[in-house]
Amino acid sequence: MTSPATFSAWTLSGSILSPKASKNNGEFVCNYVNFKQTLSASADTSYLYLSPNDKAIDWRRRGKLSHKSGVQCRALEVETKPSFSPGNKFQLEDIIEAQQFDRDTLSAIFEVALEMEKIEKNSTGSQILKGYLMATLFYEPSTRTRLSFESAMRRLGGEVLTTENAREFSSAAKGETLEDTIRTVEGYSDIIVMRHFESGAARRAAVTASIPVINAGDGPGQHPTQALLDVYTIQREIGKLDGIKVALVGDLAYGRTVRSLAYLLAKYKNVKIYFVSPEVVKMKDDIKVYLTSMGVEWEESADLMEVASKCDVVYQTRIQRERFGERIDLYEEARGKYIVDRDVLDVMQKHAVVMHPLPRLDEITIDVDVDPRAAYFRQAKNGLYVRMALLKLLLLGW
Repeated sequence: MTSPATFSAWTLSGSILSPKASKNNGEFVCNYVNFKQTLSASADTSYLYLSPNDKAIDWRRRGKLSHKSGVQCRALEVETKPSFSPGNKFQLEDIIEAQQFDRDTLSAIFEVALEMEKIEKNSTGSQILKGYLMATLFYEPSTRTRLSFESAMRRLGGEVLTTENAREFSSAAKGETLEDTIRTVEGYSDIIVMRHFESGAARRAAVTASIPVINAGDGPGQHPTQALLDVYTIQREIGKLDGIKVALVGDLAYGRTVRSLAYLLAKYKNVKIYFVSPEVVKMKDDIKVYLTSMGVEWEESADLMEVASKCDVVYQTRIQRERFGERIDLYEEARGKYIVDRDVLDVMQKHAVVMHPLPRLDEITIDVDVDPRAAYFRQAKNGLYVRMALLKLLLLGW
């Protein structure tokens, strides 16, 4: 398996180059600068962001970065084995999208999450993150994600600086740019967890910050930590990840959770995904193209009952009113079309589970809650363990 190698990033600060934390999540971005200096650098499946100007080119795998009148990047593929041994550095510097993870890294993260579960159940807790501060910047409403991150940090001995509804009650309301906010907040904290209403905002924050950034949802883009806890939950509930059938139901066009989950499911073998949604919120083509390119079988269906009878997981989502803007007519058209109720449970297999990223409205009826196959509250609890693991890994390593 290919793994990230260690490298140093540099940013242009005035007239000198200064060190910057490396970004290990998928590609190397080189900026054009006017220096006669050569820097050796190496990377694999990583994003390395240098000085934030408008001229940037991609550099993948391994090569030499030379600063003359511009940047020349040469690619050389190198195969190395990852090291998940205690004390080693975590392979990623930020968590921005689901595509950053391979299945070996996922398995290793889930092992750490199991350890975090033991810590959480121990009344004495842990102090491994004592002295660390986490800033939560939430530009959209959140209950589970924000509280689970804050709980995760505190259960590991860390402290929290929190901003809820930062869109209205922060300097963003005065017109401050996201980049300026990040530069300010990183001076107060050791890690930033951010939710934003714009797709791509988390990547912009990661480009700017010299400390780790975790994407807690960026508009209709992605929600990678939700996808991680979803896959962790499937493994715990079903007992396997290869060879499963998963129904993604509801808002597939704007639902960032299902997009991220589809990316992660593509890491596993013989997975089949069913898309069940109203026409107005069908899964977008980019996910379908990606799944096809990864050899993942997928199928669109309008028959929830038939699909539910075949699947190991029925992953329900709510139709998101906030994504429709003024088109209330389209929202009303989509809402209530697919509901998981006792009739759906009756056709599901005994081992199958119903999942939901929450909050729910009426897309899962209350009487489903008492069925042992209703896994959504266990799923939410698993989010605590996965986020504890991620905070530990990003700040301390393996």
